[in-house]
Amino acid sequence: MKFIQLNKSCYYFDAPVNIGYVHKQNQGMLIDAGIDDSVMRKVLKQLREKELPITHLFITHAHADHYGGAHFLKKRRDVYKIAPSFEEAILRNPALEPLYLFSGNDPLQELHNKFLEGKPVAIDHILQEGENEIDNFVFEAHSLPGHSYHQLALKIDNVLYAGDSYFGEDQLKKHKIPYITDANKTIQSLNKLLEINCDGAVPGHGTYEKEFKQTVKANITYHEKLLDWLLEKIGSEKKGISHETIISAMCEQYAIGKTTLSQWLLYRTAVTAYLVGLIQQEKITYTIKGYKWVFEKA
Repeated sequence: MKFIQLNKSCYYFDAPVNIGYVHKQNQGMLIDAGIDDSVMRKVLKQLREKELPITHLFITHAHADHYGGAHFLKKRRDVYKIAPSFEEAILRNPALEPLYLFSGNDPLQELHNKFLEGKPVAIDHILQEGENEIDNFVFEAHSLPGHSYHQLALKIDNVLYAGDSYFGEDQLKKHKIPYITDANKTIQSLNKLLEINCDGAVPGHGTYEKEFKQTVKANITYHEKLLDWLLEKIGSEKKGISHETIISAMCEQYAIGKTTLSQWLLYRTAVTAYLVGLIQQEKITYTIKGYKWVFEKA
């Protein structure tokens, strides 16, 4: 985990899940908290060695890999915790993530794991989109849903901490079918990113780039490619194709490989997000046939 300075006040911890840090006078704000206690221990150690304060924590969205270390941080520091609306409800009730991934059924015990469910975080301030001032921190909050319901990115001192609104290109290749909840909102958010002017951006997964908009454009192209493949596949099935069958076909096409139940549920959600996108675009229709959710080309 490298601690990298971007300008006079902005830094980030370059890690599998990036963590931002902004230093303002006697205050310091972390942006996201990593997946677990061990990550936060490393963060605290490096900041302590550099004699940098931690007084605030902003969580971009309520996925466990971005807030799992917050409970440990709270035990070690008296931090003021900030999060977007709706995401805040999940942070207070983290069992909601395995619950919604499991279609509302009581989740099996194996779904109560650190990748899907962190420890609860009580939020002090629910943040809204727009210009904000909290203590020494003056920043813009940008609503960028699609990967998560009410994700917010922060632009402060001309650095954009983008959360998971876009991924580094290596991450797209690694995950093959990236986790999203709404394909159209994802692409809308990516286009919104192209309108944000700043010196550079830190994605949740990937590296800081000054010319980050090329990576954003690559994200748009990647999502559109997945939508095109899905539409072509559905169009090739004259009698339609069921929900579970199209999930299986897409995972096989992109060589996802062996998955656990947790991973499969994430892929199911992502494929469904693309299907819903095509429904919203009126490119496919759906019906219930033989007690199955079946899709056909419009």
